[in-house]
Amino acid sequence: MAKASAPNETPDTAPVPPWERTRKAKAQTRTPLSQDTIVEAALHILETDGYDGLSMRRVAAELNTGAASLYAHVANKDELLKLAIDRVFGGIEFPEPDPEHWVEQVREMMRGTRRVLQAHPGIARAMLGQVPFGPSGMRIVEGFMALLRAGELPDRAAAWAGDVVSLYTVASVFEEDIRYAQHGDSSREEIEAWAEQMKAYVKALPVATFPNLVALADPLFETGGPDGRFEFGLDLMLRGLASYSRRNES
Repeated sequence: MAKASAPNETPDTAPVPPWERTRKAKAQTRTPLSQDTIVEAALHILETDGYDGLSMRRVAAELNTGAASLYAHVANKDELLKLAIDRVFGGIEFPEPDPEHWVEQVREMMRGTRRVLQAHPGIARAMLGQVPFGPSGMRIVEGFMALLRAGELPDRAAAWAGDVVSLYTVASVFEEDIRYAQHGDSSREEIEAWAEQMKAYVKALPVATFPNLVALADPLFETGGPDGRFEFGLDLMLRGLASYSRRNES
């Protein structure tokens, strides 16, 4: 049986060089550009390369195109970050406000927010300093304000608490991202050994000069993971916030 000719070949012509075939194959598999594909690429880069690794040029390389072609869909890196943040916000949920259980509802919303951010490494750093004016962000802020107002907080307390509690949640994930970047290759045993070294150092400090550090050395270096400390901080904030509620006056 005669061998079939490759595209652009005839029995009387030389075959297409293999490097040309590879180049054409890449061109044929290039992902069609859209705002959605650009945002997805940005989120992937944030996860793999971190916040500092994100650039329009890096996104273009991820999509096998030139940086100039991105600007038909996204104005600049700042807009790209806003779009990526809003995409992540779309995965955050909140309940219908229940005045009898508003504190627990806020607690669960922040836990859920933290889980969503943890699933997208690098996005917490991108969120710092950003105001969530995207469609999903506005929906989340509106829902959060509804929960806080269900607790009959004064207007200023509700507005400022929304900012402070959200910032605490985002910052906790940002710190985790930093720790992972520094110690991501370390085993749990290695991290615990490192904590034990620091604890031993603090315990050996002169008690007359550092009485409180020495006394608190054990709880300071507990390695129960970030969840316990996050829950403690969140509970601390919500207990204080509940003290502002006018529901306590009835």
